[in-house]
Amino acid sequence: MRRLKFLVSLMTNENDYQLEQAHSAEVASHKLGVDIEILYAENDAITQSTQILRVIQGDPKERPDAIVFEPVGGTALPQVAQAAVSNGIGWALLNRDATYIRELRRSTTVPIFGVSSDQVEVGRISARQCAALLPGGGSILYIQGPSHSNVSRERESGFQQAKPGNIHVAVLKGQWTEESAYRAVVSWLKLSTSQKARIDLVLSQNDAMAIGARKAFQEVGNEVERERWLSLPFLGVDGVPKTGQAWVRSGLLRATVLTPPNAGVAMEMLAAALQHKKPQPERAFIESVSIPPIESLRPK
Repeated sequence: MRRLKFLVSLMTNENDYQLEQAHSAEVASHKLGVDIEILYAENDAITQSTQILRVIQGDPKERPDAIVFEPVGGTALPQVAQAAVSNGIGWALLNRDATYIRELRRSTTVPIFGVSSDQVEVGRISARQCAALLPGGGSILYIQGPSHSNVSRERESGFQQAKPGNIHVAVLKGQWTEESAYRAVVSWLKLSTSQKARIDLVLSQNDAMAIGARKAFQEVGNEVERERWLSLPFLGVDGVPKTGQAWVRSGLLRATVLTPPNAGVAMEMLAAALQHKKPQPERAFIESVSIPPIESLRPK
């Protein structure tokens, strides 16, 4: 049987979760006996679209059998998906819901589906963590991902659904990277409103941004203020073993939400569809959990 070839298109190589996605794809490639090429889009949707189209429109003999794709932008590249399936290339969308998947599934025999953590539930878990740590209520600094990101919006939606009314929120925006959160917090600290704010907890929509926020607070000049900031609970999301989970164990983070990498899962589903003609669901969800368990976060 001919070896399958997959293209894996990821957002950036400067984010621990994206690197874990790449690792899960590499592990799956060895397990399945398939060839893979991994491309990083440098957090730019145009770059990502160009990279994928170049592969689709290249030498037919070099085309992949399927593309595993975690989008940078908010559209999930419907035209690129159409170009892929029109050329007989399977398409697996990671961590995003897109209406075009259902439409394309009606008109093609190649596998096309989505694989994701339930991002709304991830937001709910973050809210429950905050409620456990602040049973009497309080104020949190909430560092979100970019506004165009469905993941960011869905986590925010779940967070608002489960957040107690006695917890108040100040929002900053990042770009999923440590550096972006660092810059956002440094800029916020220069505002007069930050001097008046009484923050009880710092929540970020991923672990990298939580660490970036900590680094900004480490540079506060006033020693008393610096220690007060650094004594707060810092929470993140992703729970990558070598970063997020390690930061929880070391105390840099108080908690995280484990969102297991799913690129490898998508590759297994594609292989089952292509090699064994096994039908795949339109969307598959991977369970997320609190680390540590939420009950252990409640005050003794």
